[in-house]
Amino acid sequence: MKKVLTYLKDLLTNKDVIVVATSGGPDSMCLVSLLLTLKEELDLQIIIAHVNHKLRYESEEEEAFVREYAKNHGLIFEFMEIKEYDHDNLENVARKKRYEFFNKLVKKYHAKYLMTAHHSDDLIETILMRLVRGSSIKGYAGFKQETMMDGYKIIRPLILVSKDDILKYMEDKKLKYYIDKSNYSLEYTRNRYRQVVLPFLKKEQENVGEKFLKFSRELESVSLFLDNYIKGIESNIKSKDGIDISKLLELDEFIIRKVIEYELSLIYINDLFLISDRNTLDILKLIKSKKNGYVILPNNYLAIKDYNNFRIEHNNKEIEYYYKLDKELDVFGGKIKRVDQSDNTSNYVIRLNSADIKLPIMVRSRRPGDKIEVKNMKGSKKVKDIFIDEKVSLKKRRNFPIVTDSLERIIWLPGVKKSKFDVERYGIYDIILEYEEEK
Repeated sequence: MKKVLTYLKDLLTNKDVIVVATSGGPDSMCLVSLLLTLKEELDLQIIIAHVNHKLRYESEEEEAFVREYAKNHGLIFEFMEIKEYDHDNLENVARKKRYEFFNKLVKKYHAKYLMTAHHSDDLIETILMRLVRGSSIKGYAGFKQETMMDGYKIIRPLILVSKDDILKYMEDKKLKYYIDKSNYSLEYTRNRYRQVVLPFLKKEQENVGEKFLKFSRELESVSLFLDNYIKGIESNIKSKDGIDISKLLELDEFIIRKVIEYELSLIYINDLFLISDRNTLDILKLIKSKKNGYVILPNNYLAIKDYNNFRIEHNNKEIEYYYKLDKELDVFGGKIKRVDQSDNTSNYVIRLNSADIKLPIMVRSRRPGDKIEVKNMKGSKKVKDIFIDEKVSLKKRRNFPIVTDSLERIIWLPGVKKSKFDVERYGIYDIILEYEEEK
């Protein structure tokens, strides 16, 4: 443990506040024990953060143990219980709730560090799982010893040692800890790597943990280099609606994939394990296709190809709305208002004769099968087809304002098309509507 203690002594300064994720298992209890050896010397404030997952009978006993340990050593004890899970994605839900809890504690105590007890065996398992599943260079690197967050750092001091080192330390110090028996079940993917693959690697190479840590850091350096390269070319490929696909496709395909991976990493900052190379390849295929469309991503995100633009955004479903238009109305993407006069003859202004329509004028969200009788055209046309013809972006279509009369006849698609109800500038009209698009 000398390497870990040396690292902690170099890292920590006087009166540092540290939140420690503490399950009661050998790894976290080892980390707390090491920090206690420095507590008085550096006047550290240590907050023990325990999560009761309520999944095993022993959970209550473990919580009581960690609580008592904190009390006996003069440490602050904080805990939470996870009472509800999405059982289709239990591990991810638990992880998300744990880190939300840890983040709250960091802010509450103005902590400088959040420390977790991930060790070199965990790193090996993570790298191997991602290699088999498929990931990006950043993903293949596993996790870092230090990760900068918003105002604090996540520190993993035990990455320098193996599980065997931790168990030996706990035995030598005669320290109590609890074992989660589910860690031995081969039902879980990580456990199969832990029980089957890792022993083989350790037999082949005694210091395999150091080799994987070196590999991880090498990939981190490559990833940082590529990120900086992407940032350098970003201004050349960015548009106001995302990434300009025509400019992106001028680049080497390797760089195109790295751009996609970089954009994904901005969204999945702490959840990169959710992304596989399959996601990247699906997005690449979409970008190269001639059609608009999207790729469904984890956590309810979409990668969207919208004509010549590509972007990743949260899947906000269309919002249903139905408003009466009086003098002025804020709508998605802009504002519709009645004006006294206008010289504008574009699709951003419509002139109406109140005798031709049924008042009041309404503004609503788009509905399936919407049709409009377009000005100077026989018959009606689907709004969906008009949006395609006019190259209205998918993002803009989502909550586009549809202007109707009270008989539900569509009289205007602001900024796109006017209906047969539009009166020429020199005709007879008593209503002028103007659409002011959001800049």
